[in-house]
Amino acid sequence: MDRLRNRRDFLAAARARKRAEAGLVLQARPRGDEAPPRIGYTVTKKVGCAVERNRAKRRLRAAAAEVLSLTAKDGYDYVLIGRQATLTRSWPDLLNDLSRALASVHGKRGGAGNPSRPKRSDSGKDRPHG
Repeated sequence: MDRLRNRRDFLAAARARKRAEAGLVLQARPRGDEAPPRIGYTVTKKVGCAVERNRAKRRLRAAAAEVLSLTAKDGYDYVLIGRQATLTRSWPDLLNDLSRALASVHGKRGGAGNPSRPKRSDSGKDRPHG
């Protein structure tokens, strides 16, 4: 899988679909072509010192190699954002987080929300207050 390397691609992914899980945040952007998927990794200083950030990135890379290599869609850019829990989350839980996030951004069942509830189309204008 190719890697995202320039800022413009990371910013474009930040404006696309997102799914936050306990161990990571996944951003997914359809590029509109059929090229192989690309993936980027980012871990901010909030997570910890350089050693901890690098460990979090290594864990994200390994999880992506296991999960995204099988289920990533062509024509998509993915960004995995490390969180504090990326360092301490058990390996099966981290893989499960990534699988759930991927299913959610691609609109498959098991994602966020209740599929039986329709989305609100109004902004709550006619709702009684009180």
